[in-house]
Amino acid sequence: MAVMTIRNIDDATKKRLRVRAAINGRSMEDEARDILRSALSTDGPRPGNLARAIHERFGKLGGVELPPAPRETIRPPADFGE
Repeated sequence: MAVMTIRNIDDATKKRLRVRAAINGRSMEDEARDILRSALSTDGPRPGNLARAIHERFGKLGGVELPPAPRETIRPPADFGE
C-alpha cells in the first residue's frame, strides 16, 4: 500500500472531514480513503468529439454556401539551374 500526505488543507475542510468521519464511525484517514475510493470508482466524462459537438449545436441553423476559393500558385517555383 502506498502512503500519501496531503498538506495545506484549510481548517473548514478538515473540520467537515472530521464531522463526516464521526457520523460514519470512522477515522478521518479512513473517511478520506472512502471519499477518494468512491470519487475515483466511476469513470469521468470522456473527451467528446469536437466536430460532432459543433454539428449538434449549429447544424439546425443550416449551412452557408461559399464560393470555392481560387487555387493558384502563390509564386513561381524556384529554379535550381537544372
